[in-house]
Amino acid sequence: MKLGFSAAEEEFRAECADWLQGQMAGEFKDIKGITTLTAKAERRKEWEQQLAAHKWSCIGWPEKWGGRNATLAQQVIFAEEYARAGVPGRVNHIGIELAGPTILAFGTEEQKQRFLPGIAAGQTIFCQGFSEPGAGSDLASVRTKGRLENGEWVVNGQKIWTSLAHISDWIFVVTRTEEGSKGPKGLSFLMMDVKQPGIEIRGIKQINGDAEFNETFFTDARCPEDSMIGAVGQGWQIAMGLLAFERGVSTLGQQMAFRNELDEIIAAAKANGQAKNPLIRQRIAKAEIGLRLMRYGALRMLSNTDHSKIDGAALTYKIQWATWRRGLGELAMDVLGQAGELAHGSEYEWDVLPNLFLFSRSDTIYGGTNQIQRNLIAERGLGMPREPRGDL
Repeated sequence: MKLGFSAAEEEFRAECADWLQGQMAGEFKDIKGITTLTAKAERRKEWEQQLAAHKWSCIGWPEKWGGRNATLAQQVIFAEEYARAGVPGRVNHIGIELAGPTILAFGTEEQKQRFLPGIAAGQTIFCQGFSEPGAGSDLASVRTKGRLENGEWVVNGQKIWTSLAHISDWIFVVTRTEEGSKGPKGLSFLMMDVKQPGIEIRGIKQINGDAEFNETFFTDARCPEDSMIGAVGQGWQIAMGLLAFERGVSTLGQQMAFRNELDEIIAAAKANGQAKNPLIRQRIAKAEIGLRLMRYGALRMLSNTDHSKIDGAALTYKIQWATWRRGLGELAMDVLGQAGELAHGSEYEWDVLPNLFLFSRSDTIYGGTNQIQRNLIAERGLGMPREPRGDL
């Protein structure tokens, strides 16, 4: 496992840091430190295009498709410096980290030419159409249906928790294309234009006042037959391949954002005297230890080159960080006390730490609940018997 970086890699780190910090102190200083995903959405689309113009948008992609063909170490460094500079989360995270790599891995040459340049240029924003009201963590239970009609896929159904669908251009959709199929069989993976009459998007307001999530309704929504990634019935395999990309280098950038949050808590504790409370000090120390352990686990996970074996670090990572950050949010509120219950701006305009607490309540739910994660660890990691599933 590699824990350090070479001199050349540290030079690359300095280049990343200088450019990012310059942008956040200059032309894009108005978006620095934003913690919600929907704030200044149009301005952040401009930021996506600025990243692309300077070849920082998707550095791990091949140069042919707008990337830098960056090494794994360089991708880790950029993700860390991105968060360290206080740059807000990417509004096209789904496109850059999930849709793009999936198209690169499974798409045809024509599909790559159709989709990748727009994603890399920051012009095409993607969202994800996986979860449904009756199929949240259990993707195999999706009921959205697609049928082939006159050279087009016609889709009917509903998706939920589609992050940033209201500002997106395209959505990838796991849909059931084999009538009567159950479980992971009979699913297909479609790329669909969001901005069409057959797709309706309704926002879901969250407890932190943001409206990042959406319900998405499909009523005879359409896409060309060749918008399917992979073959008919391969949707489950494509979706699992996509989810593997989700555990990629962005995990290190995520952890740097966690570092910033923990530092905010420490600063608040010093400012209001809670740093003298032995119980608070102990909890801060425990949070620090947990964050460092996550970093080593992520580096081990990224260092794994034998993809024929199940990676225990990858299986445990989601439940590890989600549980840790939920506890971090609770620590933040205990440090702030009653002051953390008051918004200084207008309604639901929370500072960093109250927003951390409110949003982190969802961390153990989205992306696979803790209960589902435990099943995955037990079944895939430990080889224990699968739970009975009557529909498979």
